[in-house]
Amino acid sequence: MGSNVASKFELHKRWVETIGEEGDQLNLDEVDFRNIDCSKSLLEQSYLTGCIFDGLNLKNVDFHGSVLCSSTYKKTNLDSCDFYKSDLGYTNFSYAILKNVNFSKSDFWEALFNNANLTECNLSDTNFSSTDFSNVRLSNVDISLSRFENTLFSGATLENIKGIEEAFFHSINIGTLEQPILLEREQAKKWVIENCL
Repeated sequence: MGSNVASKFELHKRWVETIGEEGDQLNLDEVDFRNIDCSKSLLEQSYLTGCIFDGLNLKNVDFHGSVLCSSTYKKTNLDSCDFYKSDLGYTNFSYAILKNVNFSKSDFWEALFNNANLTECNLSDTNFSSTDFSNVRLSNVDISLSRFENTLFSGATLENIKGIEEAFFHSINIGTLEQPILLEREQAKKWVIENCL
């Protein structure tokens, strides 16, 4: 599997460099990358759905413009990665280290960030509908123009959040999935402001 994936990485690199004239766009489903070194691979504008990246060191990897639905990044180091304009619906970032990551204009429909650490990340103009931020640490992140609807914040630690006034808070859940405590619009925004350290 490793050599087959490596050849697909090369074809994808050629596809990106020639703007689609040569090579093939990377399109992989349900691949376990835990035994494949993709840390130096060109992964922008790829389709990597249902893939496993758990426990890897993916520092500086560029995933921008990719479809990464249902992939898992549990306990993964994603320092300085770029996910700009990516589809990250149903992804799992539980316990991940996310520092200086660009998530701007991405979609996190029903994504999981349980116990993740997001520091100095760009979360602007992003969709967080039904996203789970349980026990997450959000520090020095920008959420301007982002949309929060039915977003779970149970046990979240919020520090120096930028762009709260420009964000769209439809509803947040400060309870649990089993016992929700929903706050809507201005109430939700007020809770975020008051709970920001």
